[in-house]
Amino acid sequence: MAKNKRKIGIHEAYYNDPIKADLELFGRETDSSRRGFLRKSSLIAMAAIVGSNIPFADKMPSGLIPAALANSQEPFKIEGKEGLIYLNDRPVNAETPPHLLNDEFTQAKYMFIRNNGIPPKKSEIDLENWTLEISGESCKKPMKFSINELKKKFKHYTYALQLECGGNGRSEYNPPAKGNQWTTGAVACGRWTGVRLKDVLEYCGIKKDAVYIGYYGADKHLSGDLSKEPISRGAPISKALENESLIAWAYEGENIPLYNGYPLRLVMGGWPASVSGKWLNKIVIRNKVHDGKKMAGQSYRVPCNTVAPGTKVADADMCIIESMPVKSLITFPKSGIKHDLNKKFKFNGKAWAGDLEVKQMEVSIDFGATWKKVKKLDKPINRLAWQTWYATLKFPKKGYYEVWARATDSNNKKQPTILPGWNPRGYLNNACHRIAVQVV
Repeated sequence: MAKNKRKIGIHEAYYNDPIKADLELFGRETDSSRRGFLRKSSLIAMAAIVGSNIPFADKMPSGLIPAALANSQEPFKIEGKEGLIYLNDRPVNAETPPHLLNDEFTQAKYMFIRNNGIPPKKSEIDLENWTLEISGESCKKPMKFSINELKKKFKHYTYALQLECGGNGRSEYNPPAKGNQWTTGAVACGRWTGVRLKDVLEYCGIKKDAVYIGYYGADKHLSGDLSKEPISRGAPISKALENESLIAWAYEGENIPLYNGYPLRLVMGGWPASVSGKWLNKIVIRNKVHDGKKMAGQSYRVPCNTVAPGTKVADADMCIIESMPVKSLITFPKSGIKHDLNKKFKFNGKAWAGDLEVKQMEVSIDFGATWKKVKKLDKPINRLAWQTWYATLKFPKKGYYEVWARATDSNNKKQPTILPGWNPRGYLNNACHRIAVQVV
């Protein structure tokens, strides 16, 4: 079963970095007098939280928890986000409980956060002057585009695209692997709007020797050293030229949330979300595999051949992760519910399979000894979108049950009922999801 994650409370947030907590909780920035300057929208937000207007807000010292919240043990929130479980705050990484993924399309407020560096502040983002550079050894005509130019020059497309962190499920591996200890919630699927990456690349010209693209973003390295990149990954040119690979500016009809890449990002569904660069300001067309930060070594790589748990694997024997494996979640109901023996148990969830489709869903109540096909499995709304499934069953008698779900992809690969092959970084855990049900 999934392990419980420690939530970060408001006191810990202020203890770790009071100035940062001010900014992330309330949008309060420190001025030269050491006072916390609140923009109008932030002032309204803080007033709503404390229950009244704040007459002397301009005199409030920076890094100070409002007294109305001083005894609160509630986890802190990031503007525009709700219900997430925070794994750490430097950089901010947070996952989504499965029951908040039950909507057909993940609401922006529930989309997981996976950052490697420090995102730009909203106050630092100038939409009118934000530019995207296209260059690289295999680019015929290097160019720069403003966001408005992208919108005017190229046709707009909207696709529902599933993104999942390569390390989703890492917490279950043993021996433990380093990195964020995700359980199941580093995944989302929603409708992204933008222009096709291939249209922009072809406009600038792609040389015959092109094999890869790489991206750069406006996020800063955790050290604050501007000469260092927090992350700069990419994908083969074939993936970049797929119809569904987007340069996006909107999610679910609104601006992309700041922590998910506002104002511009790449979206390449079905592959590790790390290839979908956020705060996008540069794309390079390469004549070799991109060599940016977190492309080499063991980052986002797994052993080319299976290894025993705990094995040390040389960098040369690690292969880059591409299409993600088949996987599913039970998103309704929440784990741990009680259910009346005399009633049918209705439940549902999501399933996805990297570049492929899910062709079959099965469920089990006897710890995987037997399986039953689900009542209904929807087709994806478009390629690289997840699929919703629905199931109904009857429990034979009262007691504790685990309801398991298992997906099969269009190449007939099934989710494993136990952990898949171990790897040093804890990637690609696609073991069956389970929920607990007490039948009374």
